[in-house]
Amino acid sequence: MPTPPIIIIKKKSGHGGHHGGAWKVAYADFVTAMMALFIVLWLMSSSTKETKAAIAGYFKDPMGTANKMGTSMTGTGESVQLTKQDMAQLKEKLQKTIQKINDLDKLKKNIEMTVTAEGLRIELLESEKGTFFDSGSSVLNQSGQELLTLLATELGKVPNQISVEGHTDAKPFSGKSSYSNWELSADRANAARRLMQQAEGLRPDQVSQVRGFADQRLRNAKNPLDPANRRISIIVQYMSSNSDDPETPGKDGKGVVEGKPPAVGAKVAAEVPGTNGK
Repeated sequence: MPTPPIIIIKKKSGHGGHHGGAWKVAYADFVTAMMALFIVLWLMSSSTKETKAAIAGYFKDPMGTANKMGTSMTGTGESVQLTKQDMAQLKEKLQKTIQKINDLDKLKKNIEMTVTAEGLRIELLESEKGTFFDSGSSVLNQSGQELLTLLATELGKVPNQISVEGHTDAKPFSGKSSYSNWELSADRANAARRLMQQAEGLRPDQVSQVRGFADQRLRNAKNPLDPANRRISIIVQYMSSNSDDPETPGKDGKGVVEGKPPAVGAKVAAEVPGTNGK
């Protein structure tokens, strides 16, 4: 009788078989995603309004193609870039915003917006009794504060730079012998600028020029004493892709376009110690 074969069964000891490295890749992706999330949350909580807008814009348009498709104005009032074609839309939006506020509806005749070669010019025209400033004063009254706060909230959403001008009529300033329409126009422009840069208004670097013209640029030259000559002008300047474009004003904060002399009759407004608008 033949001998039956001997079958030997060997059991492997130690760890089980390898499961591959796919779990490592998945875990690394998870850690990377969490790190990116915490970085974004940190940036959103500690950055300026301009940086937050840039981050939000990236997630809305990662490829950066939005500004190549017609207008870049959105329904929320935010804008990637405002060019000449967009100024009319900004003007219409501001007008509608003002009309929604009942208290400011009565001031419609004292607010004029015009698209010019420089940008969107917003004019706050004074009346005989004073509409936005008390007569002969650089202190904004309640109407002036409300309107400028409203404008600042809306204009702070656009990347365009802003210039502020102060104008008076031809009536000589009565009061201090050392204080004239030059100082008054400059102080009013600076008072408007200060208020518009408060809270959620204009960004600190958004104002490029503050200028006082006294009575050298009358709105109604035929009637130099017309109250409408007393006004504050806020100009939303055109943006240019080329920093050397003539439409781009100088960024020295002194109201002077780099490489060009200041406008004839213009007085650069400056913060003077002790002249705080009171």
